[in-house]
Amino acid sequence: MTAPTPDADAPRVAPNFITEIIERDLHSGKYPQVVTRFPPEPSGYAHLGHVFASFLDFQTANQFGGRYHLRMDDTNPELATQEYVDAIADDLKWLGWDWGEHFYYASDNFGKYYEYAEQLIRQGDAYVDSVSGDEMARLRGTPDQPGTPSPYRERSVEENLDLFRRMRAGEFGNGEHVLRAKIDLSSPNMKLRDPALYRILHAPHYRAGNDWCIYPMYDFQHPLQDALEGVTHSMCSLEFVDNRAIYDWLLERLGFDPRPHQYEFGRRGLEYTITSKRKLRRLIEEGFVSGWDDPRMPTLRAQRRLGVTPEAVRAFAAQIGVNRTNRTVDLAVYENAVRGDLNARAPRVMAVLEPLKVELTNLEEPQTLRLPYWPHDVVALSPDGLLSLPGGERVPEAQAVRAVPLTREIYIEKSDFVLDPPKGFKRLTRGGTVRLRGAGIIRADEVELDGAGQPVLIRATIQPEEVGAAGVIHWVSASQSVPAEFRLYDRLFRVPNPEGENVQDIASGPEAPDFDPEGMSHEGDAPVSGDFTRFLNPDSLRVLHGFVEPSLLDDPQDTRYQFERQGYFWRDPVDSREEGLVFGRIITLRDSWGKGPKEEAKGDSAQGRGPRAESNKENVAAAAPDFSPQEQAEMSRLRGLGVGEEDAIALARDATLGEFFTQSGAGAHAGQVAAWVVNELAGSLRRGQSGLKAADLPALAELLKGGQITSRIAKDVLIRASESGEAPAAIVEREGLGVVSDTGELRRVITELFAAHPAEAEAFRGGKKALQGFFMGRVMQATGGQADPKVVGAVLRELAEG
Repeated sequence: MTAPTPDADAPRVAPNFITEIIERDLHSGKYPQVVTRFPPEPSGYAHLGHVFASFLDFQTANQFGGRYHLRMDDTNPELATQEYVDAIADDLKWLGWDWGEHFYYASDNFGKYYEYAEQLIRQGDAYVDSVSGDEMARLRGTPDQPGTPSPYRERSVEENLDLFRRMRAGEFGNGEHVLRAKIDLSSPNMKLRDPALYRILHAPHYRAGNDWCIYPMYDFQHPLQDALEGVTHSMCSLEFVDNRAIYDWLLERLGFDPRPHQYEFGRRGLEYTITSKRKLRRLIEEGFVSGWDDPRMPTLRAQRRLGVTPEAVRAFAAQIGVNRTNRTVDLAVYENAVRGDLNARAPRVMAVLEPLKVELTNLEEPQTLRLPYWPHDVVALSPDGLLSLPGGERVPEAQAVRAVPLTREIYIEKSDFVLDPPKGFKRLTRGGTVRLRGAGIIRADEVELDGAGQPVLIRATIQPEEVGAAGVIHWVSASQSVPAEFRLYDRLFRVPNPEGENVQDIASGPEAPDFDPEGMSHEGDAPVSGDFTRFLNPDSLRVLHGFVEPSLLDDPQDTRYQFERQGYFWRDPVDSREEGLVFGRIITLRDSWGKGPKEEAKGDSAQGRGPRAESNKENVAAAAPDFSPQEQAEMSRLRGLGVGEEDAIALARDATLGEFFTQSGAGAHAGQVAAWVVNELAGSLRRGQSGLKAADLPALAELLKGGQITSRIAKDVLIRASESGEAPAAIVEREGLGVVSDTGELRRVITELFAAHPAEAEAFRGGKKALQGFFMGRVMQATGGQADPKVVGAVLRELAEG
């Protein structure tokens, strides 16, 4: 059996404010190469909350010919373990990220961090404080009141060095002292009010053993590690925006040059999901799930076991978008990415999950049917004996069809037969007809009932085609099918926001928790009102026992299937064996969570519907934005045009922006035009200071879509057009601002650069791929930032290999 080949093109990071910064930095020669890092803390398994950040880090570096680092921020000895390190690295490799030799441990630099701490003390930029954690928090003041100096703030350099070295030697207990930066107690940025740099913690480290009893805080360790690794663009989520001041202060005081810079993007949450590692551990420890790889968990390890592919996860990450606004992503976005991937790769077969026996009384001899794996997509057999599959692949007929036995006794789904059917029922009833998939039409002639009045056997006859049937049902042979267990997974939580609405800010002090540098806070999650476990979905797992076609025994164990009318399934890689098949449902055929009761009644009962939203009023009401009916209608209209969710909200709620967008007649470019209106033009439009004509925007969007200009060029001319009133596309044409993608011209530019930098060129040709970023930056500089990075990368690789 051969599956259709999915689109092999890897999804890319869409143009955003960070890619614009990188383009400028390469153009100016600020950095010879883009270097990014993804720094998870190994205190649990990687989860869906990490996907977006890791995608942004890796793909951004990849698109600009840069370098990507994986770093374990393992400075908390109470949480980090080798198990988590190995699991995170393995899951990220599965996801497709390749860091080559650039795998780092923050703990490898404990000695260097200590040396930098002593340097700060000698410079008078750090001191040992001996007040309690509560007192330290009080002395920091409030956002409206400046802080008060600790009585220990003016200790001499000698005394601070002595105390810090004694802390290192283990003379003091946990919490007795802490090393603090001496910055500005009156700063409106609370993070700068003498943040803690080191704390005492007598706990063995999984790699360093008992070598240390003081450990660096995140705000101290993270910028130093970035600088030591040569990171250029350090990306993290928006809640770290105030921490950037500490980041810059430390690198300036310690004399790093060149320095990395921190850039913050809007954090992305996911509905119906929790990502707190502490809460995920609790689900395991209290038996709500079976482990980190329980398919209902949001961990990548669980998604792998569930049967989700890395291609689907990457496609999901690419859809989210990068901007400076925090938002929560509808879980349906992820689920639809999974469905889209599986629809292209999963062969269609039949399985009966809740069997009801049917005897075909007029079937004289067993038959072997030849049914296609992709019944709706396979093109007719060509003269050369090949079948065409979706995507254009042509294979022998034997690889596109399978043998399905039809015997006198078969199984159908219990739900596909009803004694007293409701109006509009299109399956089998007493005296009624239905079509068996690929096997003809049958009529139910007799029904045997058990003591409770439930059907246990139907006697039916095969009918001629002219009889007709209202519906089609699936089936399997009773004697030649294979027994199997079916695990029907659904959303683990029954409400969009199981962690509640009033999570408090985490205090910053010597006892404050570390943070995942990619912006996912953990272990110190503040308490919420109520217990998040009360929102667990009691129907998140149902186990049924039925039968599958025998053809499944001949296929590779990692094949994902669409069980007709049931959903997408694959064999559980942990529990399934040939002597006892276990199939887990990856996802249903369609999203059924938003359906009302009437719509649900129309669907197939075997889909395993989740709870209705009406039963979750206490949580949903709190989570729902306060939109008027008119705003909701306008948002739906805009989303139907292809406008992003956040942009649709802004346009629906701002009459000025909404009217300007409507005047643009954006058509097929609605998403791009809306993004420009909301993110680049909103200020000048609201002030009435923009001379730009709305109708001129689609032409610029067409140039961008066609690859004739870059996003940076587009935004530059937008600003100029807003000031002058000239059509932005006219500016592009008049000034010749189009993308340089001519291979011959770029080959000439690169050849000249190789001649101007012979040592670097020789090393690049010798296999030092890190220099691709060096030449990429110089090409961008030589072409005024107009070179197509993708073409430049291809020419560089060609010249390096030649």
